[in-house]
Amino acid sequence: MNRRTLLKTALGGAAILSLPTLRAFAATTQTLTLASRTIEVNGRAATVYSLTGPDGKPGLTFDAGADFDVALANTLGEDTIVHWHGLTPPWDQDGVADAPKPMLKAGETRAYRFPVGSGGTHWMHAHTLQEQNLLAAPLIVRRPEETAADEQEIVILLHDFSFTSAAELLAKLKGNTSGGHAMSGMGHDMPAMDMSMQGMDHGGMDMGSMKGMDHGEAMDLNDIEYDAYLANDRTLDDPEVVKVEKGGNVRLRIINGATGTAFSIDLGSLEGQVIAVDGQPVQPVDARRFPMTMGQRLDIRLRVPQEGGAFPILALREGGTQRTGIVIGTAGSTVPKLSPVGEVAGPVVDIAQEVGLRAIAPLADRPADVRYVVDLKGDMAGYTWSMPGSEAIRVTKGQRVEIDMRNASMMAHPMHLHGHHFQVVGLDGGPRFSGAVRDTVLVPPNRTVTIAIDAENPGRWAFHCHHLYHMAAGMMGTFAYDDV
Repeated sequence: MNRRTLLKTALGGAAILSLPTLRAFAATTQTLTLASRTIEVNGRAATVYSLTGPDGKPGLTFDAGADFDVALANTLGEDTIVHWHGLTPPWDQDGVADAPKPMLKAGETRAYRFPVGSGGTHWMHAHTLQEQNLLAAPLIVRRPEETAADEQEIVILLHDFSFTSAAELLAKLKGNTSGGHAMSGMGHDMPAMDMSMQGMDHGGMDMGSMKGMDHGEAMDLNDIEYDAYLANDRTLDDPEVVKVEKGGNVRLRIINGATGTAFSIDLGSLEGQVIAVDGQPVQPVDARRFPMTMGQRLDIRLRVPQEGGAFPILALREGGTQRTGIVIGTAGSTVPKLSPVGEVAGPVVDIAQEVGLRAIAPLADRPADVRYVVDLKGDMAGYTWSMPGSEAIRVTKGQRVEIDMRNASMMAHPMHLHGHHFQVVGLDGGPRFSGAVRDTVLVPPNRTVTIAIDAENPGRWAFHCHHLYHMAAGMMGTFAYDDV
């Protein structure tokens, strides 16, 4: 018997249609609703956003090879836009404001339809400051072998949460506590495609500082001290408890939806195998602790011990003692009392495991037709970030493109490319390797990560840091085709 229990999933799409027109859609069209909701965080009520499918659950689920046939209905009293992170839609259905479609207006419904792709653990989220306020949901595309597998699926969406609005947080980072007129709202104040060449600053916010693991220099870890860290909307004071079977197989689909926090996934006493990253299968890697930066996903397979019990699955905040997570437990087991604060700080998230990952389906072995260098920079004066070199990227469909991303700043940057999957093929100019196929990769301070991309999806695609506040403060570029 299949033990599948899907907890959460998500998806969406793009061409503007009215609600009456939607009634003529095919029966397969799914409505995805943008709304607000109230949750409890640290004993306080918090109004946050939601993205719910036709079954009323967060996000959407598809079978590989299906169409992403979705009507996105904005019932909020504000404009927004949603990005389908991990999918490769046509450019006009990607979710970045004015690239090329405008924001989704309050009360508007927009239709999206394109092939959903070959499968994977993905997610959807606002491409605005609204992402901070939990405007995100899982987007799961199951491969046939996953559907047939005798394993239980558990989806875990991680968040960092603040009772302070994202606009205020950004203003404080910039040293402007009044917020200014550009930062007065929480919605789409963030520039959609800011190509400015600026730097960085940490303002007056608290942040962790540790020694860089590879080069011994000071490394800044966290810009913001959040009020809570959530797993499926809950803290460890009241975690989600998922019932599992003794001796059963479990597939964890973990999504780091945090806006500014990297985590290490800690399985405690359980042994696990990473079997996919960013939705793309990798040769299995055994471990009990796995790093993941913002925007990344991990599929981890584990077996519940035959004797049963309760087992925390924790996400440890990088450089801090805060943690979140869920508990999986067999019938009759005693769920341990867990604190959202641990005894030791979570480890620095680096790329030591990254360089050991090997793709199951790597890109074809071929030389690059064109190469680019993108520098990840910042200064310490006004919390402005930049990625000079990205403005020069011009590619032609069919080309193999390689990009060296050189991090000259003292913060790590999770770099995300829209509309494509890329392969990690180099580190610091050393020997080439056939690494993981991804859409988001961490570039630590003073390191260079090289990625290879097959240019197969024309457009002017967003290419940016997935730290929300770095992106909002200038670390946003483009991967542009020369005929678009």
